[in-house]
Amino acid sequence: MDAMVRSSLPQSHHEDAAGHRAAGNFRRRSQQASQPMTMARRFLLAGILSFAGTWCPAAGAAVPVCLAKSPSTSQMAGLGKQIFFDRTLSASGKMACATCHDPRYAYGPPSGLAVPPGGPDLRSPDYRAVPSLRYTLDRVPVWTHVGASNPIEQFTETNEVPAGGYTWDGRFNFLHAQAMLPLFSSVEMDNRNAGELAARLSRAPYAGTFRAMFGKDILDHPALAVEKATLAIEQFELHDRSFYPYTSRFDEWLDGKAKLTPQELRGKKLFDDPNGGNCASCHLDEVGANGAHPLFTDFQFEALGVPRNDEILWNSNPHYYDEGLCGPFRTDAASRDPSNCGLFRTPTLRNAAIRHVFFHNGRFHSLHEVLQFYVERDTNPERWYPISPDGKVAKFNDLPPQYRRNVDTTDAPLNRRLGEKPIWSERDIDDVLAFLRTLVDQDLAKKELAPPAGSTDVPSRGRTGVKAAKASPHRQYLVTH
Repeated sequence: MDAMVRSSLPQSHHEDAAGHRAAGNFRRRSQQASQPMTMARRFLLAGILSFAGTWCPAAGAAVPVCLAKSPSTSQMAGLGKQIFFDRTLSASGKMACATCHDPRYAYGPPSGLAVPPGGPDLRSPDYRAVPSLRYTLDRVPVWTHVGASNPIEQFTETNEVPAGGYTWDGRFNFLHAQAMLPLFSSVEMDNRNAGELAARLSRAPYAGTFRAMFGKDILDHPALAVEKATLAIEQFELHDRSFYPYTSRFDEWLDGKAKLTPQELRGKKLFDDPNGGNCASCHLDEVGANGAHPLFTDFQFEALGVPRNDEILWNSNPHYYDEGLCGPFRTDAASRDPSNCGLFRTPTLRNAAIRHVFFHNGRFHSLHEVLQFYVERDTNPERWYPISPDGKVAKFNDLPPQYRRNVDTTDAPLNRRLGEKPIWSERDIDDVLAFLRTLVDQDLAKKELAPPAGSTDVPSRGRTGVKAAKASPHRQYLVTH
């Protein structure tokens, strides 16, 4: 990561370099100041902070901000909601978290664009499709990839499948850490450093609430202000009921309050069949042991060999590949394991029937086409992949050749052979689609079609007329999805 990135987005909470040093100095001074404090004085100070609501130390004290009484979860969530919908926090003044994660579309994309544009003029193309946030936040396990621990196990056992973490490549274990990225990404909201964002927060209509909750001087300390803002977003996403309504017909059916049609039940049977569609092996659809309704994802990672998408500007470079767990955005030890290359996290299928963008690269724009791809990928690959100069079908062409072996060709229906009959007929696909429509929540049930590409307030982006972000490639890689 280059010097500009380190200065604007340091190791923790995207502090600027001066802010990072100041925070460190504050911690050291606080530790030094607390050493001679007696137990009685500690209790006295605790009482002041607990009952006075807000306490500001005298000038010259080692505390950089006035200390406010800890806000409640509901207060934090309310503030987080305002931040989530605030477009003025972006360089363009026109992009908020909700611009891409629109609550009217299950906190997913409001258009059929493969990737949304952003940046200071809303003309910088992003890299990945926007995932839905509904149902996928409060039960996400932490990133896990357990390997065999000794040579014998390495030969006799397979590794655990990678699982957990937020975003398509699972590189964040906490929502507040993930929330940093759209705020600072040069292809999204494009704040250049914590100071810029804090200044925008200070001009927001809720700035007074922000100060009342975190201290009247909080916005004078950008690193801490950004940390509090993202923690508020986290509380909104974890506790607001709009993220977890469970109001679909499928939920009513599970509760014995509705019936599914014969076609929908046929679709569920096809969905569950381990020797057929085998969808439920990843998109779990059984009630949990505690009675919890299913999320239709196991949060594990899979390489499906989705075809390359020419709608993404970055793909015009034949040497650019999005390798999922192997980068370019994930850079930890997991990214250096060749067996991880090409794996992306399994999304939920709840409300998938109202989407018009599918897979990490937005390659498909209808759920019907997605199901066709699953059952015909290996039986009729010429329908989905280009023909190479040697006349052969270039399967799995969105991965470097050395990583195409990671693509799943073992689990049904991805184990079919060239020329075999697809596991599903067109009628079967229609039946599965009917079942998937039962997963749409009541507030979204009438959305038969998403708006056409370009119908939102963000300019539409084809391959024409969109310029790449001007920041360094390292900074461009700091994306949300």
